[in-house]
Amino acid sequence: MYTYFSLGCGFNLHKKCAELPLKMDHLCHRKHPLVLQFNSERLSCKTCQVTPERGFVYGCSACKLAIHIDCASPLSVIEDKSHPHPFTLFWRRIPFVCDACGTEGHHVAYTCGTCGIMVHKKCISLPRIIGQICHIHRLFHKYFIDKEYFESLNCLWCHEVVDTDYGSYFCADCNVIFHVNCALQKKEWYCIVSQENEDNKSLDIPVNSITKVLERNDAGEATVIEHCEHKHYLMLSYKMKEHGDKCCDGCLLLISAKFYYCSRCDFFLHKSCAELPKKRPFKHHRCDEECFSGPKPFILTSDGMFKCGICRKLSNGFSYKCNQCGECSCLRCIDLILQDAVKIPAHKHPLLFYYDYFHYKEQCSGCGGNMISKTYRCKDCNFNRCRSCVLLPTTVKHKCDDHILTLTYDKINDYAKYHYCDICEKERDPKHWFYHCETCDISVHLNCVLGEYSFIKLGSTYNEGNHEHPLTFVKKIHYYPECVECGKLCEDLSLECAKSGCNYIAHCKCIKPAIGDKY
Repeated sequence: MYTYFSLGCGFNLHKKCAELPLKMDHLCHRKHPLVLQFNSERLSCKTCQVTPERGFVYGCSACKLAIHIDCASPLSVIEDKSHPHPFTLFWRRIPFVCDACGTEGHHVAYTCGTCGIMVHKKCISLPRIIGQICHIHRLFHKYFIDKEYFESLNCLWCHEVVDTDYGSYFCADCNVIFHVNCALQKKEWYCIVSQENEDNKSLDIPVNSITKVLERNDAGEATVIEHCEHKHYLMLSYKMKEHGDKCCDGCLLLISAKFYYCSRCDFFLHKSCAELPKKRPFKHHRCDEECFSGPKPFILTSDGMFKCGICRKLSNGFSYKCNQCGECSCLRCIDLILQDAVKIPAHKHPLLFYYDYFHYKEQCSGCGGNMISKTYRCKDCNFNRCRSCVLLPTTVKHKCDDHILTLTYDKINDYAKYHYCDICEKERDPKHWFYHCETCDISVHLNCVLGEYSFIKLGSTYNEGNHEHPLTFVKKIHYYPECVECGKLCEDLSLECAKSGCNYIAHCKCIKPAIGDKY
């Protein structure tokens, strides 16, 4: 109830606020009495270090000091269900280190005599169990952790060392650890898990996408399998020479090392792509409108064309689809998100992902673009990579050369006349990444090789155009036919009629509806 108010200026006070003492002597500032006043100088509170947005504070104008009303008269005893014992108020003339979060406190501390700990008032009610966007499993708060259980004590959020003599959040399954303030940095990036569900620590058990193993070799490897996303048997192969220019139907990258192939149709899968789980949890997704509510199950699918919700590239490979909103993410992006650190051949140290990293003057070491946020960075040296460059395939096949092109990180030579792209014949910056063929000594821009439709498989069928027959993705090499729709030459990825005798061919952008319009 408002008991004091002014109709003229709209100044209102609760009864309890109107009855606050105008002056008080306080233990944290014994030089002068503290006076009730507005915080016109926007000083942070002496005890909790938070700057009041509005309202009264107790302050000393001579010493530039302010204290929240609640901090000036804290409760003497506080009980919280997350801790078995009550906390008792203890005034400190000097700063202390909070045993719950490991950061400095000022003047007002609460102690548990039974456990021998001293904490901030706000840390008394820290959530015991949380879900966090950058880790799949739930995290538990502990005051002290034995270091021998951890391979690394680097916080997964800021990548700085966590002092295990103080409180932290950790995952016992993965030996992952967080600073308390990093794990709880933003409310929309974590969710509190109720203690009633504490025993249910794991998410749904993943189901393997290999539905049946028909044969195994002496080493126990599955050599003939049934896969949930293909109708024929798949056989394990190591013969790169026979199929080296083929791409995996899962991730749309060139096949390498061990892979499965179908003897009845043009279908290939990396061994790692074939063994992906049918269902997997995803840490953070855009259909969380206001607050992260925990990992969601994504289902492996190959439903045809889609636009990845992360890299925004069109693809017709495998994807993980959100059960809630239907958005798809390509395998390359899912794999990248699940990694805590990325190793690239160009750099001796792993690159760490920084969720909240703002350095407007920094540039990507791969493409030269500005680094704004969500970057991969080397902790030990000044090396930054944007997400787009981290996702670049290390090897590609292009019609400009009969050999495999390799992503190159160093200058091939120092002569300025060689710093040109052999596709567009325009100048390229030797400091930036490019694709190179060592056999033919050609170098090309990244975008000239990858283009707009780099993750659409040649030979696959497209049935969503207005042409009466099914269409097939093709790239004509020896001659460039004219597009039926616009009359210009089809020099890049095009759609050709699969029916014998029909000469229809058109740019992907010229068919109706154009590819990409519905995604």
